[in-house]
Amino acid sequence: MIPSGQIVVLISPQGKRYMHKLTPGGEVHTQEGKLSLDDVAEAGYGGCARTHLGKPYLVLKPTVYDLIKGVKRQTQIMYPKEIGYVLLKLGIGPGSTVIESGTGSAGLTLALAWFVGDTGKVYTYERREDFFKLAMKNLDRVGLLHRVEQVNQDIEQGFKHTGADALFLDVREPWLYLEHIPRAVTPGAMCGFLLPTTNQVSELLRGLDAGPFAEIEVLEILVRRYKPVADRLRPDDRMVAHTGFLIFARYMEKPEPLLLPETDAEAEDPAAGPLMPEPDESEEEPPQLGDEGSCGCEDPAE
Repeated sequence: MIPSGQIVVLISPQGKRYMHKLTPGGEVHTQEGKLSLDDVAEAGYGGCARTHLGKPYLVLKPTVYDLIKGVKRQTQIMYPKEIGYVLLKLGIGPGSTVIESGTGSAGLTLALAWFVGDTGKVYTYERREDFFKLAMKNLDRVGLLHRVEQVNQDIEQGFKHTGADALFLDVREPWLYLEHIPRAVTPGAMCGFLLPTTNQVSELLRGLDAGPFAEIEVLEILVRRYKPVADRLRPDDRMVAHTGFLIFARYMEKPEPLLLPETDAEAEDPAAGPLMPEPDESEEEPPQLGDEGSCGCEDPAE
């Protein structure tokens, strides 16, 4: 029995996928007939519920991938292929605090909120009120809104939050906001950016090179799926190719000059000699071999 309020994935006999939130007495209208959500809850994860026409629907628990693909959108969201790398590169895990700007439809925000857990926090900034409200609905629908603090403002004047473990900007001109990053994150924090064109990437690189950033990386991620038929294994006719450039850099404060301290012996005894003593010139020179291999002494026999 699945509790009320949980999200379920319903798969039709034709393989179509539907995602719904369980509500008592609710119904889903499909091409195969009406499907009672009470029957879905009774079937449980991995079970099968039937429409009023007797058509079976498989009931599954959604993965994070399903939740991201299922968000209601008014904007282009980040693809899971990029999101997975971003999470690893930024080091997102339970207890992490991360600042994001450019919430959009909250695809990446959802993933960040999932992985920071109840002990972490996502601070996401969005200047457009319509996107701000849409993101709130998407996060509330999947039960992750309590892990996110939304801010409806432009980041032109900086960030309200400080001390974050990581930061990600999905904005058109991120180089304009690099000066605000040092006050928003801890030293050594990873920062990520998403841009669609090469000229934007070049502009961002100029800004990163001029600022307190290190370990700069630029990449794109391409996914080519294969037809899963053992006797005819080959690539699909289509692939998910370029969808954006990912740029990463680590915020690094300028280190203080490294000074090697003097040893205690050198500090207390100015007369202390070097570690390797010089040879004593008073010692006699060892005898040198002559041209005939003798020691150079006269032969007593002569």
